[in-house]
Amino acid sequence: MNRKSAILAVGMLMVSSLALPGFLSAEKRAQSRPEVIYDSYHDTSLPVREYSMAGPRSSRPREVEHPRPRRILSGAAVPVPDLAEQTYLAPPVSATVGLDFEGIPNSANGASLEGVPSDNNLAVGAKQVVETINTAWQVFDKATGKSLFGPQQISALFTGLPGLCGQGQTFFWTDPIVLYDQIAKRWIISQIAADNSFSTGNECIAVSESSDATGKYHRYVFKFGDKVFNDYDKLSVWPDAFYASYNLFGAKSFAAEACAYDRAAMLKGEKTKAVCFKNPNEFSFLPSNADGATLPPSGEPSFFVDLASSTSLHLFRFHVDFADASKSKFSGPITIPVKAYTMACSATGTCIPQPGTKQQLDSLGDRLMFRLAYRNFGDHESLVVSHSVKTSKAASGERWYEIRDPNGKATVFQQGTVTDGGNSLWMGSIAMDKEGDMAFGFSESNGSTLHPSLAFTGRVPTDPPNTMESVASIFTAKGSATAATNADRWGDYSSMAIDPADDCTFWYVNQYIPKTKPKNLLDFHTRVASLKFPTCQ
Repeated sequence: MNRKSAILAVGMLMVSSLALPGFLSAEKRAQSRPEVIYDSYHDTSLPVREYSMAGPRSSRPREVEHPRPRRILSGAAVPVPDLAEQTYLAPPVSATVGLDFEGIPNSANGASLEGVPSDNNLAVGAKQVVETINTAWQVFDKATGKSLFGPQQISALFTGLPGLCGQGQTFFWTDPIVLYDQIAKRWIISQIAADNSFSTGNECIAVSESSDATGKYHRYVFKFGDKVFNDYDKLSVWPDAFYASYNLFGAKSFAAEACAYDRAAMLKGEKTKAVCFKNPNEFSFLPSNADGATLPPSGEPSFFVDLASSTSLHLFRFHVDFADASKSKFSGPITIPVKAYTMACSATGTCIPQPGTKQQLDSLGDRLMFRLAYRNFGDHESLVVSHSVKTSKAASGERWYEIRDPNGKATVFQQGTVTDGGNSLWMGSIAMDKEGDMAFGFSESNGSTLHPSLAFTGRVPTDPPNTMESVASIFTAKGSATAATNADRWGDYSSMAIDPADDCTFWYVNQYIPKTKPKNLLDFHTRVASLKFPTCQ
């Protein structure tokens, strides 16, 4: 089967799954029984700074673009006025760009790689920033932006492990995630290892032994079953567990899966397990990540949110009991109404224009964008998240939400759609600092003068509700994606993270193309920047 046929086949599976009776009917949903998955292998590595295989590969391990299904959201393809679109004349954004430096380029993946899309994301710790792309990772000095380690293949971190996560197998790597556990001051790096048909996947997770990202890691392999592919994994840190979500594909089945990994055991490098729940009615959950020094109230469940329809979100609450998994609960959905929108690029999924080419880009408007950032302010709790929607003047703008009281009467406290004239905005990521300021990064492009570039906006609590300040540039690119294989694929996700040292500085990463040339999508670069509001001290 050729690649285009494979994408169509998986897409048809998703459409047929969504058409099942009751697929979008909350009343008919029931919690599945918890499934316990034990790690199939675990050990502790040598310090990774001592590894010799730091360069890009000319052969496997590698990533190629794997088929990505789309979800057809109820009502989201029907054009409607976006009543959340910001018409308020916004003041200049008050946050300023600090460090701004080159991240990992596609060349770090290796000469044989089809790095489509980049899967770029980052996390920030006490002294370091760690970035991951398709198959590579790199450690930077947080104060200077200077490289401290890498870029190195992520697969090297899992050298010697059995199965798909280890060396010497026929496999592909995809969808890496890096997080910093600010509670324990540890790094978490995960990646999917798949067979060459993307029919079976393993989850490879490494948890650092210290706050130094170049030191030792406790390494784990998790298997979800034969002929089961754990696609589009997203991870988060919560006091009682590392939580994760997957789009889980079997030969003739689909389910969104929410998992809780035993964080306490993994921090010690001990044998561990995950407690998981399957839900065939949802798609691309995001698990909540605890930001800030004030932790969630003791015993509070983790939260999972996804798009439910063109007028609502779904929120779930995950309480895990590792001692007695049968007492674990994944409850929901709680339907949260939002202002109606039209999904960006709803007809084809691809509509973002670029200068100098007819090639358009994918908006990923069918899902929420990484991360679902949680913060406890003492007098209230908030979640913030975003996704792409059609605007009155452009192919895509950025809808954002602040959800309050997620463990009580969860409601959207404020929401808005960010626009910038006729420019398209997409691939967003949003987070909050300790003062309640929000920083919101995304890609920005138009069909005449602006190549896909990095931009941002934000707000402070004194701004009018439901509004962001004006859009500002982080980095202006000079190239567009042209006729490469699957040239419409872009990013898959970007990442806005908060610095745990001052709880004020934001760090953002996204991809760009330095120069337009034939088949140059493989020549993507990434850019890392810090942002800070003057109101946060």
